[in-house]
Amino acid sequence: MKRIILLAVAALLAMPCIVSAQSAKEARAITKEHKVISKLSEKELNAKASKAASKEAKKLKKEGWTVTPGDLPLDKQLDRSYKMQYEYEEGGYPKYIMADAMSTGENYDAAKMQAIELAKMNLASQIQSEITALVENTVANRQLGQGEAASITETVNASKNLISQRLGRVLPVMACYRNTRSKNKEVLVRLAYNSKMALESAKQVVREQLEEKGVKLHNQLDEVLGF
Repeated sequence: MKRIILLAVAALLAMPCIVSAQSAKEARAITKEHKVISKLSEKELNAKASKAASKEAKKLKKEGWTVTPGDLPLDKQLDRSYKMQYEYEEGGYPKYIMADAMSTGENYDAAKMQAIELAKMNLASQIQSEITALVENTVANRQLGQGEAASITETVNASKNLISQRLGRVLPVMACYRNTRSKNKEVLVRLAYNSKMALESAKQVVREQLEEKGVKLHNQLDEVLGF
């Protein structure tokens, strides 16, 4: 009995270290992604935008959209977005999840922050759909029971806000604005978030929510989602 108690205490003491290590791992991954985006920006200063990006930029400019001083020109921001959108991992899976959102506010910064939050919710919705599809596929292949699948799917659908929050700080790959008739600022942002990081964060959320319900599907979750 004494040994069991000591082991339990040791496990509890180790939990903060595990959480800290996981947070540090996610922080390093996010920093790496931000450095990649920064390097892309440096290269784009001297690179010529693609025809598709230039055409889209002209269309947006006619509609009144512009960028803040210091940001990349609109055509080059779009070019960066297109390139990231068509990057794929081994196996043909998209490397980044992309999401757009618009918001209007009295000033640019407030409107941009709101647009980013809306875009993050868009990302969370895409992640929900991806996990649900994976679960349905495993049920079809009889790798998971209907009851277990229902528990995971229900938890995923109820965790949209938590998944969005767990994505952490993101950087938009495109941001522009225009003035409205009421003299407010309408801001459009596009986010790109690493698919593996997003799904890993979502898995952690789902795992935690299942544990709170007293449902233990750790092995099934890892096997089904496969990331």
